[in-house]
Amino acid sequence: DKAVNPSNVMGATKRLAESYCQALDREAGPDDTRFVTVRFGNVLGSTGSVVPLFQKQLAAGGPLTVTHPEVERYFMTIREAVELVLMASASGAADASAAGRIFVLDMGDPVPIQDLARQMIRLAGLEPDKDVEIVFTGLRPGEKLKEELLHAHENLVETAFDGILLASPRTADPKLLARAIGELDAEARAGADAKVRTLLSRLVPEYAPAPKTSLPTPDAAAAR
Repeated sequence: DKAVNPSNVMGATKRLAESYCQALDREAGPDDTRFVTVRFGNVLGSTGSVVPLFQKQLAAGGPLTVTHPEVERYFMTIREAVELVLMASASGAADASAAGRIFVLDMGDPVPIQDLARQMIRLAGLEPDKDVEIVFTGLRPGEKLKEELLHAHENLVETAFDGILLASPRTADPKLLARAIGELDAEARAGADAKVRTLLSRLVPEYAPAPKTSLPTPDAAAAR
């Protein structure tokens, strides 16, 4: 999900990787390797997931840390993610009309992270804000309040599989992309931070570093 309208370098490089794989797939012949790209949100229990963090903080007696009162994320289980990725890979490899398209997994509705924290506290038999405090720490640099799974120019079409959609491709010539990625690699190895960001902005035009978002005042948060 961070590849859509990326607000940080990680998201921009994910979109660049998507674009390169899409370009290679569109160039592939009948007997060539296929490159299938699958886009989805957060996987519960995976490395870096917020759920294990909340469990660890609960075990320590709290507090639970949430970056912002309004932050939301998409979630799915490891089983759902694995099954859908395998299904998308099999479908993409078998369907030549899907060449260069991105498979987008239906993630349902986004989950407010504050609600998730409160529910985990209740499931532990405790009361939020009384037994365990929730502390808002502020968004990290480049972090979004809400993640997106689809760009405005990626029209979706259904597939034969429930929960899997296809997004129309936004690709470039693979040779031009390869040259640009080579230049990006050289600048990154040289530690040329500003040049790397400039190149990323050229390769991923929708890349826009997110401005720092301040936390709402206690009165404003209570009003919501």
